[in-house]
Amino acid sequence: MELGLNGKQLPFSLRSTLQCGQLFRWKEREDWWYGIVGQQAFKIQQVNDVLKFKGRTIDFMKNYFRLDDDLQCIGSRIGRDSLVKKAVHAFYGLRIVRQDPWECLVSYVCATYKNIPAIKGMIFELSKRFGERITFEKYDFYTFPRPEELARAALDDLMRCGLGFRAIRIREIARMINRHNDIETYFQALKEASYESARNQLLQLPGVGYKVADCVLLFSLEKLEAFPIDVWIKRIIQRHYIDHFERSFIQKLLGQPGLSSKDYKKISSFARDYFGEYAGYAQEYLFHYYRSG
Repeated sequence: MELGLNGKQLPFSLRSTLQCGQLFRWKEREDWWYGIVGQQAFKIQQVNDVLKFKGRTIDFMKNYFRLDDDLQCIGSRIGRDSLVKKAVHAFYGLRIVRQDPWECLVSYVCATYKNIPAIKGMIFELSKRFGERITFEKYDFYTFPRPEELARAALDDLMRCGLGFRAIRIREIARMINRHNDIETYFQALKEASYESARNQLLQLPGVGYKVADCVLLFSLEKLEAFPIDVWIKRIIQRHYIDHFERSFIQKLLGQPGLSSKDYKKISSFARDYFGEYAGYAQEYLFHYYRSG
């Protein structure tokens, strides 16, 4: 199937969207990108202003890749300074993807203190060991395990997925989520809650700190104001936004490797005030721009 993007009316960059660090289950093979979402594997490629794909519907593509987001409006809203303007220009068409909240939650718990290749490896092993195999065009894919499957998993089996200290946290999260009669209703309630309320609820889960919570809120729970702060974003703040903070605060950041909860909240509050309701888009453009440089 094909979906026309109409050039300037619907800007989209498939490559930037899939390579900017928000997703972990896509692989490029022979000019096509292959991935699995939910129970279905599919492939997609972009040829100029046309998306070609197989295995999913047009409506799914529009929703998954957030083609309903007005990037022209978003770009103008977040374009508060020359740096973010350069980032938007360099990767114009990058879109935040609507991920499955459960998979997104576990993925970003896995991401704690790990690089992207290691995160991909953990998610693949979890899916291969506890999910179901699906064959699509000669390639094998694995569905992401549901909470009940990880809730009853043996700790040794989880450890064999390379999770390390994350294994016990993920099993406990699965058990807590699994206590809800309807998981979809649980996550829908988080979508409908305010940013602050949804973040506070996520912070009650083991292994979920402010950064993990913000990633889940941004990438799967419709909270486009969420502004995840990692080492890259911390560097950007230190180098380009120092005038927005007291000198003592910036000196403090320079003298410590990580961020305390208090310092994280201070930067997060600034970013949401400065960039506004689409701060998450600013974060993703800045993150990808800086990491790619």
